[in-house]
Amino acid sequence: MQDQKKLKLSIVIPVYNEERYIDEVLKRVFAVKFQDGVEIEIVAVDDCSKDHTLARLQEWEKKGLIRLVCHTVNGGKGAALHTGFAASTGDVITVQDSDFEYNPQDLPKVLQPILSGDADIVFGAREQFMTQTGSHKGLFCGHYFINKFLTVFSNLFSGYGLNDMECCYKMFRREIYNKITLKENRFGFEPEITLKTSRLKPRYAEVPVSYASRSYEEGKKINWKDGVSALRCILKYGLFRR
Repeated sequence: MQDQKKLKLSIVIPVYNEERYIDEVLKRVFAVKFQDGVEIEIVAVDDCSKDHTLARLQEWEKKGLIRLVCHTVNGGKGAALHTGFAASTGDVITVQDSDFEYNPQDLPKVLQPILSGDADIVFGAREQFMTQTGSHKGLFCGHYFINKFLTVFSNLFSGYGLNDMECCYKMFRREIYNKITLKENRFGFEPEITLKTSRLKPRYAEVPVSYASRSYEEGKKINWKDGVSALRCILKYGLFRR
């Protein structure tokens, strides 16, 4: 088992126009009780928000609670994650979305396979996508079937046996990140990191996590174009660019 007293977890949060949610999301992250000896670093990346998101993040930064990095031009979720990963200093890195779709209370469960020395990278899987449940309650029907298709297609190239390739929660040792170069600036980040890490043949685990989808009226940003982009990325990194 890895020495927990020396493990630092960097939680990278890409943020764009989330003034309604970001304060509560950060409160929820700080409320999480991680395993003994785990140190937490929170890196928030404001992706050139047009509302009052940046001002809210600056208040957290003034209190010394987060590390804040700002984009002067909107680059997309992937671009914000590239910035956040580069600014992070943890032994392990993970992603937390800046809304209420994913519950930070699941993060210790995602971290456990790394702490126990059983995995180098851990993929979250929304409970609705786990084989055992077979239910897509709480999801838009179209999103469910598109995600299932993309996951199966990605598995063909990656060799992973994942149930939910598009899940936000991906947690990995820094050594894994240091061995790949990420390029996708939007939601293509998910298939890109999945396929590029698979080439390293890491030990991996998949952990079920809770999920509560929000509507487009509530600020959901992914759309059908991102599904097409994900398919392009699977082909690009899985077939044509080894």
